[in-house]
Amino acid sequence: MKMQRFFGIRHSVIPSTFGIRISSLYQFVFIRGKQMKSLGVIGGLGPESTIDYYERIIALYRERTRDGSYPRFFIISVDLKKGLDFMEAGDLAGMADYLLEGIGKLADAGADFALISANTPHIVFDEVAFKSPIPLISIVEATCAAAKALGLKRLALFGTRYTMQATFYPKVFSREAIELLVPEPKDQDYIDDKYMNELVPGKLLPETRAGLLAIVDRMKAKSDIDGVVLAGTELPLILRDPDHNGTLFLNTTKIHVEAAVTEMLSSTPP
Repeated sequence: MKMQRFFGIRHSVIPSTFGIRISSLYQFVFIRGKQMKSLGVIGGLGPESTIDYYERIIALYRERTRDGSYPRFFIISVDLKKGLDFMEAGDLAGMADYLLEGIGKLADAGADFALISANTPHIVFDEVAFKSPIPLISIVEATCAAAKALGLKRLALFGTRYTMQATFYPKVFSREAIELLVPEPKDQDYIDDKYMNELVPGKLLPETRAGLLAIVDRMKAKSDIDGVVLAGTELPLILRDPDHNGTLFLNTTKIHVEAAVTEMLSSTPP
């Protein structure tokens, strides 16, 4: 299928469900006499951030519609361990196929477009988007658009080791002449360890927050970064402030949700 672009952002897969599917008997939901597009989310990558997506989608939808209604959308929760096993083995084709299986189920349920509620799986986004039966909203492209709108030119990239060491973020940001810097190797190890062993299971420790902020301070002093891309959807759960000592935090979950809700409320395709 041809990939489409809506509001300048290419669509990507849906976040995941944490065991709940919110569905509609119809492909479109009517709001004030207009049809609303149905969103699909690939969730579970991990569960804590999927809950954040769920709550943010509902809150932003209600803020924008102001008619007392709640959105109807689909979430499918996939097995995080299986996804991590694909990444550890370097089996990117297997990872792509696994995501496509979930997206296919969302399309069958009636989703018009989807998103993957995690950053690391976007390492195979181009392959998945090309084969997807429905348009997908990319968390990377949405975040790049947000950074460009803010006039940011030099950003730190925090996330899993897969995300920090891969090229899928720099490839997109370089198109807008935005420089991405990764932490020193020992700091990358610290971020990845805390991410996988604390944040994903839902452990939010004050000492870990302090450790992450110390890395921000070191990168600010050394490289004069404008901000930090929180390119792991669990990171905003522990770094909740919009900035740290004037260094902006780009909350990729929030940015992704804003793009998704905008698309939900946009005009229905013919």
